[in-house]
Amino acid sequence: MKNFEHTVKTRKSFDDAVRAVELATTAKGFRVLHTHDIAGTLAEKGFKREPLKIVEICNAKYAHEVLQKDVSAALMLPCPILVYALGGETHISTMLPSVMGGLFPGKGIEEVAELVEKVAVSIVDEAAG
Repeated sequence: MKNFEHTVKTRKSFDDAVRAVELATTAKGFRVLHTHDIAGTLAEKGFKREPLKIVEICNAKYAHEVLQKDVSAALMLPCPILVYALGGETHISTMLPSVMGGLFPGKGIEEVAELVEKVAVSIVDEAAG
């Protein structure tokens, strides 16, 4: 199986990286549906960790196309972009949507997944810059 993620390290602070992801998402015609503060949620339960947020992004046109082909693909929506600190360094990561083709063979979602992947990777790379 091919690599399922694209991860880059950034010199930006954690908070600046999250803002950069949110801004790049909007600039690319996608929408931020929600930003989950995973580290904050874990801290509420007594589990400490370095900062970690998941930014859920979506484009209605592409989501509609994929769902028309197989409603089960909704299990992989919206597309997550992960921003996390590890050892004091900030990283930005996304799942590669092209992996979906192998999980839903014969459904014809490969083309849409490739288009979304290009955008998701560009959001990560631009946000890290």
